[in-house]
Amino acid sequence: MDGGDYSVAGGVEDVYGEDAASMDQPVTPWTVSVASGYSLMRDPRHNKGLAFTEKERDAHYLRGLLPPVVLTQELQEKKLMHNLRQYQVPLQRYMALMDLQERNERLFYKLLVDNVEELLPVVYTPTVGEACQKYGSIFRRPQGLYVSLKEKGKILEVLKNWPQRSVQVIVVTDGERILGLGDLGCQGMGIPVGKLSLYTALGGVRPSACLPITIDVGTNNEKLLNDEFYIGLRQRRATGQEYAELLHEFMSAVKQNYGEKVLIQFEDFANHNAFELLARYSSSHLVFNDDIQGTASVVLAGLLAALRLLGGTLADHRFLFLGAGEAGTGIAELIALEMSKQTGNPIEENRKKIWLVDSRGLIVDSRKESLQHFKKPWAHEHEPVKELVDAVKAIKPTVLIGTSGVGKQFTKEVVEAMAALNEKPLIMALSNPTSQAECTAEAAYTWSEGRAIFASGSPFDPFEYDGKVFVPGQANNAYIFPGFGLGVIISGAIRVHDDMLLAASEALALQVTEEHYEKGLIYPPFSDIRKISANIAAKVAAKAYELGLASHLPQPKDLVKYAESCMYSPKYRTYR
Repeated sequence: MDGGDYSVAGGVEDVYGEDAASMDQPVTPWTVSVASGYSLMRDPRHNKGLAFTEKERDAHYLRGLLPPVVLTQELQEKKLMHNLRQYQVPLQRYMALMDLQERNERLFYKLLVDNVEELLPVVYTPTVGEACQKYGSIFRRPQGLYVSLKEKGKILEVLKNWPQRSVQVIVVTDGERILGLGDLGCQGMGIPVGKLSLYTALGGVRPSACLPITIDVGTNNEKLLNDEFYIGLRQRRATGQEYAELLHEFMSAVKQNYGEKVLIQFEDFANHNAFELLARYSSSHLVFNDDIQGTASVVLAGLLAALRLLGGTLADHRFLFLGAGEAGTGIAELIALEMSKQTGNPIEENRKKIWLVDSRGLIVDSRKESLQHFKKPWAHEHEPVKELVDAVKAIKPTVLIGTSGVGKQFTKEVVEAMAALNEKPLIMALSNPTSQAECTAEAAYTWSEGRAIFASGSPFDPFEYDGKVFVPGQANNAYIFPGFGLGVIISGAIRVHDDMLLAASEALALQVTEEHYEKGLIYPPFSDIRKISANIAAKVAAKAYELGLASHLPQPKDLVKYAESCMYSPKYRTYR
């Protein structure tokens, strides 16, 4: 294929042609002949419900199995959105959407693509958190693959049980640190399922190329261990060698079964395992940790965009973090990397402009001996400071970032101290779900007298202060990982490099327009997310080609166009 040929349409490496090329080209929905259309209606990948045409009903033995009316996909979408809006409880909406995904895949993705701002909080944070907490009770039909200690020594066989052969993205969790909700064990499966539905809806990766996996090594959550409806292993978490061996078998089996170029996204692992797994496998596998790298990339994008409102370069600012775990240290490191890229200064020098506060106070030199390894680079010369508000006064940051997983930590005193130091304090309350946010949008705008630039991890409604409407930005990883994943896939990248994350951040920051800035936004609206994802994918792919990590050669001439042509479309296909 020459570099300018964009014929891969409808999902990358569409082996069977079910999504490919022109939407009006008919496809055969099954490869074996069957006597009844009954099975066709029960296959979510091919079911169209009342949208089967007269011709299709005759050709596929559907006569009499459906009422006589023929609906369009648009009318089905209108009806379902109307039904969804009747539910008062977000968890009921979540369950209705999951039922739809199990019943009619294309219609589910059509809803998600066309109503992304309304439905994102349902399939993702905050509602997905509640769904995981209650996953055992609402469990109807298994989604994804469960790999537990029972499967030790047989993981390759388990992977072969999954019906799809051409998997391109795996999202895997061990359920130990689900959002800010802690150890939910096997019930963490809601996270990989939700993330992958966004890979498809927002990044255009085909559903059949996505595989959600939960690794069950037990749980330390007493409530779950005593819950008669718990769906996982009833034992305390395996650690140490037992854990490492299971993970190693899993990583090897994935590579053996799906090859070198399957993207493995680690999701919601506890700090100690997350850093170790990323360090251990980043040189041998195509791995990405969304909590460390995805969060860092989306926050850096917000900071780069905010510089147009704040003035100065990244290196002119001082940063203070509350929270020094995966997200906090990941973001801090990426900021320091970007500073190096802009100024040419060594990264050690840039780190001195970034300060972190953990549960014991400001991370300083005198604490170095007792610190976990990932916190050590952030221990700077300073006397110990216990309280966040005192750290703000001592460090005088221009940017305050919360990644603590603990709600309401940005108190009135903290926000007022930031506002006293800065004309436009930048406050990012990133912990999820909404209940764990360090402060609300209303609090940030009110306590700073309308001067703060605010972004959060979970969505907040627009807020009016002193006659002006402020629209809070959402520093949501969903801006980054779907486009990032698409970029990795279309370039055939074999490894993830930090420069690819920087490229994703820069691409996202460029999508913020003057019109957005006027509303105080430092992120573009989610309504444009597919266009944004295509631009991010193009920049990530370009960087992979530049670094010599891409294997899909030659490089397409226009990467944005190529990325768009590779995106799955949820429109119904015509069956012959």
